[in-house]
Amino acid sequence: MASEDLYETDYEIGQDNIQKFGMDVHNPVFLISAALVLLFVVGTLLVPDWAQSVFQSARGWSISNFDWLFLGAGNIFVIFCLVLIVLPLGKIRIGGQDAKPEFSTISWFAMLFAAGMGIGLMFWSVAEPLGYYTDWYGTPLGVEPNTPEAASTAMGATMFHWGLHPWAIYAVVGLSLAFFTYNKGLPLTIRSAFYPLIQDRSWGAFGNLVDVVAVLATLFGLATSLGFGAQQAAGGLNYLFGIGGDDAGAMTTEVAIIIAVTTIAVFSVVRGLDGGVKLLSNINMAIAAALLAFVILAGPTLAIFSWVGTTAAAYIENIVPLSLWFGRDDGSFMHDWTVFYWAWWISWSPFVGMFIARVSKGRTVRQFIIAVLLVPTMVTLVWMSTFGGSGLEQAIAGTGALAEGIGDYTLTMFQMLAELPLATITSVIAICLVLVFFITSSDSGSLVIDSITAGGKVDAPVPQRIFWAVIEGVVAGVLLFVGGEAALSALQAAAVTVGLPFTLVLLAMCVALYLGLQHEWRYVLNGGSAASASAADAE
Repeated sequence: MASEDLYETDYEIGQDNIQKFGMDVHNPVFLISAALVLLFVVGTLLVPDWAQSVFQSARGWSISNFDWLFLGAGNIFVIFCLVLIVLPLGKIRIGGQDAKPEFSTISWFAMLFAAGMGIGLMFWSVAEPLGYYTDWYGTPLGVEPNTPEAASTAMGATMFHWGLHPWAIYAVVGLSLAFFTYNKGLPLTIRSAFYPLIQDRSWGAFGNLVDVVAVLATLFGLATSLGFGAQQAAGGLNYLFGIGGDDAGAMTTEVAIIIAVTTIAVFSVVRGLDGGVKLLSNINMAIAAALLAFVILAGPTLAIFSWVGTTAAAYIENIVPLSLWFGRDDGSFMHDWTVFYWAWWISWSPFVGMFIARVSKGRTVRQFIIAVLLVPTMVTLVWMSTFGGSGLEQAIAGTGALAEGIGDYTLTMFQMLAELPLATITSVIAICLVLVFFITSSDSGSLVIDSITAGGKVDAPVPQRIFWAVIEGVVAGVLLFVGGEAALSALQAAAVTVGLPFTLVLLAMCVALYLGLQHEWRYVLNGGSAASASAADAE
């Protein structure tokens, strides 16, 4: 290593930016990203069935041929994060040893959780365990459906998909970006994580490509979730109040929900992190905690507590066999569920990881990983055991609509709540919770895209924030209204397909992050002197 500092660069944040129409955009990331989004939307609307076929084929090809890469990389991310917790490198503080957290621990956790998993936990917490138990669309590890073993394995597999592995993916991206931004002064954008490996080439064509793909993955992932979430909320309104009963009415309701969510998200994103995302995230967590407590107390309380232990034991027992891609008797389940999930989490990682990085200054590496990896896994364990366990109890006992298995999977949450007291009230609360989770995701996603398309600036102008918040809603609404389910599925397949190249990006991030942390640790051991750290490198 040469004597100069490893992170010495002539690049200045925003040096490639163009200021026009009240926006501060990076050239060419903003222009290419916007053009590709427009091209995708127009093409999908013109030929939705063809687009769905093409992107579904691409998704299927990547999942079938690279299952080993997705599953193997997922295991590496978990091990890498756990190792960082116990290494001395865990003492390094994001932003420098004297940095202070910008947000309270509760607000910090609420924001990262709302951005990362809140929507999915509402959507799948009942449907997924019930689906595995009844062989709705494959059973994990080839167990016999509708048996006691199937019930426990279903809960263990659900935890596997929502536990350590997805959060490790987010932690790798989030910690890399937070470290290189706040400790090394690099832009808050995906390309910065590659600086230890390729130095100033990060600011050239390769960096532009990585950032454009990150923008597309973020936008497509958010728009897909917004579209499917609108379907769940619309299904709940129809189930409770008969709103939008026929196909046309349902479509109108879904688009109205997207418009409402986007409108509120625009107001929130204008207010920024403190006045918008943080406030809504705290409200989110309070409502979610209240709903969780209600189901525990009003539902099968003793059975739920038992499910917590059963789920934890099944998760530990099955985490290794579910992590392998060879010697499996459940190949269709592995590809259709696990590998799909891994590709989906990886495609979401630029968005969630960058947002987590944005709000994590002042935490140590050890605090960061514990909060991003271990705490959410424990919360997810309780949440899935409560909602999924309650759903399974009803199915096993032959109670209510869930006794018939899964019909419309968007309604399983409401069908479970229908068998508890105050069903209408709790179902309305659940719909509101879904919508607020979407608003916080849209907010945080807009802030992330703003940062990438502004060349790594964390204070993009308000018009730019509004632009991307509106675009997310427009993409979801137009595709859903004009192209229908085929267009939305094409969008989802496109987002998942991005997961394949980004898997390699994340593996490279692990290497770059370890090199960066080692450099910083020498910096700390030598009294915080950049010169002494560089001298240590030279030796």
